[in-house]
Amino acid sequence: MGRLDGKVAVISGAARGQGEAEARLFAAEGAAVVLGDVLDDRGRAVADAIGDRARYVHLDVREPADWAAAVAVAEREFGPVSVLVNNAGILRYATLIDTPLDEYRQVIEVNQIGVLLGMQAVVPSMEQAGGGSIVNVSSTSGMIAAPGTTAYTASKFAVRGMTKVAALELGPLGIRVNSVHPGGVDTEMVRPGDGPAGGPGSDELDRRFSSLPLGRAGRAEEVAALALFLASDESSYSTGSEFVCDGGMTAGIHRSR
Repeated sequence: MGRLDGKVAVISGAARGQGEAEARLFAAEGAAVVLGDVLDDRGRAVADAIGDRARYVHLDVREPADWAAAVAVAEREFGPVSVLVNNAGILRYATLIDTPLDEYRQVIEVNQIGVLLGMQAVVPSMEQAGGGSIVNVSSTSGMIAAPGTTAYTASKFAVRGMTKVAALELGPLGIRVNSVHPGGVDTEMVRPGDGPAGGPGSDELDRRFSSLPLGRAGRAEEVAALALFLASDESSYSTGSEFVCDGGMTAGIHRSR
């Protein structure tokens, strides 16, 4: 307990999945948390469940005005922002030849431009706080490719590269920037049927990843624990780096179980 005492965090895509798990864990560890999402009813419910140290804001990560409003709420309610988790993302499947341009742009706008705008929005507040930590959620698709994920893979490789540039530029301001690379995680975005985490489809998802060294899909709470480490002062000498949470997916060739 208390690993984030005194810190103010903004988390995008926090109404469900990894973002929700991060918001709950960060608050439990002492942070004040501003949850942003476009799923307003669910986001408010999560913030209400967390309690007085949480606020929900409508946040379309493609919109600079929404980012400015989220930072303003954080500063007004809790103080300068010291942690940002750029978690919001979308996934669309299509082969290279069949990827519609509008769909490609949609993925890039949310997954890549959203990360850019989030970093731009929090830097002045983090300077006021005397420094901070930015955690950009990429993916194993930011390190290796998979068929049918042209837009998603392009966006996640971009997040990885942007993280390194930001780390170089923001380090002198006391701001660390790292990327997290989850593999197959049991969330509504990737589960068959788009059902709730742990619900119907979870066993099928585990079977899909049964050839991994750890033999199952990841859990949102496991990714949140890694984000917590990067948000905390425990990672004070880590910046510009990739942190992988993938059950061994990127370790090498997997044998069937």
